[in-house]
Amino acid sequence: MPHAVSRLRAARLARSVKPFLARGGFKRERCAGCRLLPSHCMCALRRVLPTRSGFCLLMADIEPLKPSNTGWLIADLVADTFAFGWARTETDPALLHLLSDPQWQPVVVFPGEYVAPERVVHSVAPPDGAGDHGPAKRPLFILLDATWAEARKMFRRSPYLDQLPVLSLQPEQISQYKLRRSRRDDHFCTSEVAALCLGLAGDELAGQTLEAYLDVFSHHYLQAKIQRPVAWDDAAHQRLRELCAQLR
Repeated sequence: MPHAVSRLRAARLARSVKPFLARGGFKRERCAGCRLLPSHCMCALRRVLPTRSGFCLLMADIEPLKPSNTGWLIADLVADTFAFGWARTETDPALLHLLSDPQWQPVVVFPGEYVAPERVVHSVAPPDGAGDHGPAKRPLFILLDATWAEARKMFRRSPYLDQLPVLSLQPEQISQYKLRRSRRDDHFCTSEVAALCLGLAGDELAGQTLEAYLDVFSHHYLQAKIQRPVAWDDAAHQRLRELCAQLR
């Protein structure tokens, strides 16, 4: 069954007046499930992870079309992943409904230096935590899936986010993502950010699995690009198999 990012991609393609050609990518047939060449397909590795957390992806216009987009990987693994195309002049009513759903505690994931200090948080409610008003709500992490320049614009021009807390991550490691050209090691891809959020919310195994899944996707993508076979027994695949075994 197509997930949220897949459905958003299909809707965006339906509005396109010409085919989308990924810059620097291969132009051959792609698997509809993982966007890779059929010879490098990784659909068999997809698993649904049991998580308390959910994700709301606000995606810049062409992000759902990019074969290297990693928001897709979050939707592959986390069942409660929602995806919306971002526009300055329009807001999807379904997005506003999601943000007001009482089961969720929405939190925007963004650097704290861009907002007033009183909006910044560095943690979320523990899995079994309870406050004065009953059990803690499930965290809904809002990720701005875009280039850094686009994400800053989206953050400034989305008034429905203005009253929400802002989770400012402070990761110790540097980005390991291999499919983009950022010159800064502290700029993380969307999937890396999601993995950090999962760990923070008590979904540690899910976060580790998403990290491993990203590593495997990067390997398949790059091997397809240089027309070499997948190394199914490499360290990335082995780690993913070991983590998935713990989910059974």
